Amino acid sequence: MVKGFYDSNKSSVSFLITGSARLDYYSKGGDSLQGRYHYYRLHPLSLNELNVKPTHDDFKGILRFGGFPEPCLKGEERFWRRWQKERVQRVIYDDIGLLENIREISLLELLAEELPNRVGAPLSVKNLKELLDVSHETADRWIQIFERMYYCFRIAPYGAPKIRAVKKEQKLYLWDWSLVSEPVPRFENFIASQLLKLCHFREDTEGFKMELRFLRDTDKREVDFVVLEEGKPLFAVECKTGAKSISPSIYYFKERTHIPIFFQVHEQKDDYVKNGVRVLPAHTFCREMKLP
Repeated sequence: MVKGFYDSNKSSVSFLITGSARLDYYSKGGDSLQGRYHYYRLHPLSLNELNVKPTHDDFKGILRFGGFPEPCLKGEERFWRRWQKERVQRVIYDDIGLLENIREISLLELLAEELPNRVGAPLSVKNLKELLDVSHETADRWIQIFERMYYCFRIAPYGAPKIRAVKKEQKLYLWDWSLVSEPVPRFENFIASQLLKLCHFREDTEGFKMELRFLRDTDKREVDFVVLEEGKPLFAVECKTGAKSISPSIYYFKERTHIPIFFQVHEQKDDYVKNGVRVLPAHTFCREMKLP
């Protein structure tokens, strides 16, 4: 139907078509719309969308209630709890239940409850499959389904043999960071979401190949994020809740990689530069990087 409308009216009408993750499924079948549209991924609200010049209070609010418009703009605990409960039910029973043939769909609720506890650490599918009592292939397929439904996303490691970088580990984050109860991984998830939005925005509007990765070596030194453009690192970001000291891992990787800029982003208000590393508050980082 969309193809017919477009071909009949393309010279006089522009179409804006929105929808849920189901569009990703339906786009894999039927007639191709290649050459007839541009695809844009719509993320939760970012800090800069709440305020052109975001403040520390703006940051605290969005960190607590997430970026989905209803709970974010409402800013009330009771509303947030009810909205989250209804959202999980819709994702699992309405979206996944209609699009996937899963007999043990109630186990997906258990998986959804467990994933916030795995945020920011290397994800072990083996541990999840033991928790759910399913095969490794099933547990991995269910995570992929949650990814396609924009419930969670994974990022891969970055690095050369010279720094003995890990190659197979992946880190998991949620599209709604407010579900993460622990403050440290929640803050890391928030920054991951802001950076992923930047990568998707650059890809969808300018056509660059963008990637969000992390740095970790076999000795467990780690920098949380690296943003790549066309395979080349633009900058790296380490997340810390406090601002008192710079992570030693930053200096280690700064000497051994070609990453030109390192940031350490925190929840406090201090802003300074030390030994070539910028340490700054989250709201300042989002504003100065012009994150979409």
